[in-house]
Amino acid sequence: MEAWILSLVTFFPVVGAMLLLFIRKEREAAIRWAALMTAVVTFLLSLLMLSGFDSSDPDLQMVVRLPWFSIGDLQIEYFLGVDGLSILLVLLTTFLTVLSIISTWTAIVERVREFMIFFLLLETGMVGVFLGMDLFLFYVFWEFTLVPMYFLIGVWGGERRMYAAIKFFLYTMAGSILMLLAIIWLGLEGGTFSVPDLIEAQAIPGDPQFWLFLAFAAAFAIKVPMWPLHSWLPDAHVEAPTAGSVILAGVLLKMGTYGFLRFNLGLFPEASIRLAPWVALFAVIGIIYGAAVSYAQKDVKKLVAYSSVSHLGFVMLGLFALNIQGLQGGIVQMINHGLSTGALFLIVGMLYERRHTRDMDAFGGLWRVMPIYAGLTLIVVLSSMGLPGLNGFVGEFTILIGSFGSEAIGSVWFTILAVVGVILAAVYMLYMFQKLFLGPLDNDKNKVLLDINRREIFTLVPIVILIFWIGLYPRPFFGLTEASVAKVVELVSSAAITMR
Repeated sequence: MEAWILSLVTFFPVVGAMLLLFIRKEREAAIRWAALMTAVVTFLLSLLMLSGFDSSDPDLQMVVRLPWFSIGDLQIEYFLGVDGLSILLVLLTTFLTVLSIISTWTAIVERVREFMIFFLLLETGMVGVFLGMDLFLFYVFWEFTLVPMYFLIGVWGGERRMYAAIKFFLYTMAGSILMLLAIIWLGLEGGTFSVPDLIEAQAIPGDPQFWLFLAFAAAFAIKVPMWPLHSWLPDAHVEAPTAGSVILAGVLLKMGTYGFLRFNLGLFPEASIRLAPWVALFAVIGIIYGAAVSYAQKDVKKLVAYSSVSHLGFVMLGLFALNIQGLQGGIVQMINHGLSTGALFLIVGMLYERRHTRDMDAFGGLWRVMPIYAGLTLIVVLSSMGLPGLNGFVGEFTILIGSFGSEAIGSVWFTILAVVGVILAAVYMLYMFQKLFLGPLDNDKNKVLLDINRREIFTLVPIVILIFWIGLYPRPFFGLTEASVAKVVELVSSAAITMR
C-alpha cells in the first residue's frame, strides 16, 4: 500500500476530471454523479491512508521518492510523504470536497462540467500541498491551486466576481514570488530541495534564516490570511459560489498555517524563535480585529469571512507558542475551523438559494418556518463560538494553555487579549443567529420559505457529528499529531539552546 496510496489520493481527482471530458456537457446529472463518485473514492482512499498510518512514528510515512529531473547537479524529486502534521489536513480536504460537490447540486446550473473539472483539479492541488516533500514539487502544487480557484470565483461567482478573482490571484502570486526566490536560494545553498534533508542538515546560519523566514512568511501570511494582509479574503468569499467559499475557508486558508508549521518552524527554527513575539502580536491583532469587524457586518457571508481572520489568528498564536500544547491545539483548530466555518458557508448558501439575499435585516423569525435548519445552524454557531463540549472549545482551550505557558512569545498579555477575542466571537455569532432566526416573522417572503431538504441535511449532519466527536472525545485527533509535533518542538528547543 505504501508504494501507491499517496499518489492515488493526490491524483485520482485528476483522473476523474479527465473522465468528465468524455461526458457530453448536456448530461448534467451524469456529470454531477461522476464528480461526486470521484470525490467519494478519493475520500475513501484517504481513509485507507489513515488505516496504515502509525501515529507513534514522528517521521514521514508511506513515502514515495523518485527522481523527476535535474538542473545541473541539483536533483528535483517526485517526493510525497505524510506525517502527523499533515494527515488530518488531507482528510479534511477530501471530506469537505465531497460535501462541497453535494452542495452544488442545484446551485451550479451553468457550465456544470467545467465547474466540476476545476473543482477536482483544485482538490489535487490542495492534497499535493500537504503531501509534497520536495520544495519544488510543493511550489508547483501551491501555484497550481491558484488556477482552478481563480476560475471558480471568476466564472461562477457573484456580480463583482472578476474583481475578487483578480485580487485573490494577485495577492497570492505576490507572496509566492518571494517564496520562490527563497526556495531557489535553499536549493542552491543546500544542494537539495528535499524538505527532510534540509531540516536534518540545519545548515542555514542565523542571518539568512531571518530573511528566508520572511520570504516564506510573505506567501503563507497572505494565504492564512493574517492581518494586515487579509483584504482579499472578504471579496473572494462574498463573490465565490458556496462550494468555493467552503473549500476556500475549509482548506485553502490552512495551506498558509500548514506552511508556517512545516517550513518556517522546520527550516528556520532560530528565526522562528526570534520572531515568535511579533507573529503572536499580529495574530492577536487579527483575533480582535476580525471579531470586531465581523460584528459590524450586515452581509452574513461577509461576517463569516471576517470571522476566519479571527479564528486563524488563534491558530497562528498556537503555532508560535512553540510548545507541544500550542502546536497540537493549532493543528486541531485548523480542522475545527475547516469544519465549523465550512458548515457556516454551506448554511449561508442554503439560505441564499431560497431568498437571494444575505442581508441580515431581511430576515428574522426563521426558526418558526425552518426549525431543522435553525437547529443545525445553532449547533454550528455554538461550535464556532467555542462552547465546551463542541470542537471549537478543544482547540481554543489548548492554544490558550500553550500560549500562556510559552517562553517564546514572552508575555501572558497575548493570551489575555486572545480571551477577549473568544468573548467577541460569542457576541457576533449570537448576534447573527438572533437576527436570522429569532424575533418576529414579519417579512412575507420569509413566511413561505421551505425547511432544508434531505440532501442539505445530509451535507450538514456529517460535520455536526464531527463537531460533537472532537468536542467530547478529541483524543484520537491529538494522538495523530503528538509524535510529529514533539519532533518539531524538539527541533526548535535544540535551536534555542544553540542561540544561548
